[in-house]
Amino acid sequence: MIKTKGYAAASAKALLQPYAFERREPRKHDVAIDIKFCGICHSDIHQARDEWGGSIFPMVPGHEIGGVVTAVGSKVTKYKAGDKVGVGCFVDSCRVCAPCMQGFEQFCIHSPVFTYNSREKDGTPTMGGYSDNIVVDENYVLRMPGNLPMDAAAPLLCAGITLYSPLKHWQAGPGKKVAILGLGGLGHMGVKIGHAMGAEVTVLSHSLRKQADAKRLGADRFYATSDPDTFLKLQGEFDLIINTVSSPIDFDPYMALLKIEGSMVLVGIPEKPIQLAAFSVIAGRRSLSGSMIGGIQETQEMLDFCAQHEIACDIEVIPIERVNEAYERVVKSDVRYRFVIDMASLR
Repeated sequence: MIKTKGYAAASAKALLQPYAFERREPRKHDVAIDIKFCGICHSDIHQARDEWGGSIFPMVPGHEIGGVVTAVGSKVTKYKAGDKVGVGCFVDSCRVCAPCMQGFEQFCIHSPVFTYNSREKDGTPTMGGYSDNIVVDENYVLRMPGNLPMDAAAPLLCAGITLYSPLKHWQAGPGKKVAILGLGGLGHMGVKIGHAMGAEVTVLSHSLRKQADAKRLGADRFYATSDPDTFLKLQGEFDLIINTVSSPIDFDPYMALLKIEGSMVLVGIPEKPIQLAAFSVIAGRRSLSGSMIGGIQETQEMLDFCAQHEIACDIEVIPIERVNEAYERVVKSDVRYRFVIDMASLR
């Protein structure tokens, strides 16, 4: 077994604290990774605080992992020691169901094995990236772009793919008008990627506070949703709205901003069920859809796209000792736009 140091939540009410545990030695298809950086996702907070229910404790969160390969199993063909790699939101799946066979491992019928707060096929709880090393099957490891700094590229493994996948699926590009609802850790990546795809990108945010940032990131337009005139000016305007917010909102006015046959895609996860008037969808043959991260092949495609366009996350790097402070700041939306933990202090 490999001795591992990390930070864990012992219970839903507990602060994250230093935690020592063990990982398996690499099996024949495994890659052992020295973790250099790990992003903080709001879903880490939800799960560490058991806000979605069913959390497994003790919990080592983290699924935006960037690191360097230290060892490989005897049958590994994709990676070698010294390679820069990443690990995203899941580390295994059944591999035989229809979604897995189609490259949609995130929708595995038998459930993907998530990077943390999940269980391996043998029942062992998974422990995530707030730690100094991890061991993962090579088929669930990503090759990190060589031209992007690893700290700023690490959050692409969640925030990046979460926005890239729906933008690609709903064909964002030249001639398409795309709105990004919410300019946070997810939304800022939607602006960057949508702009790089050639779409006209509009940011919809509660106030004008982030307008200058949005323009810097590549937004063509910016509107405050706290201004009632916004919903009058923009009726029937967009082909696609990507909704990144997890706070409760009235969906009906936003559906009215879509063109005929336009789509609003949810990537944020509100804590409570949403409500929507049927007429908001029926009027204009509009769609309300959802999207969740991406499969391994698509995630690698996203990383390559970001490397080609020199896209990475806007980050604030912290030592792991400040993780609890960072959690509170994320809840208050006090970060531009993603925290990344430097694991150097664990060594």
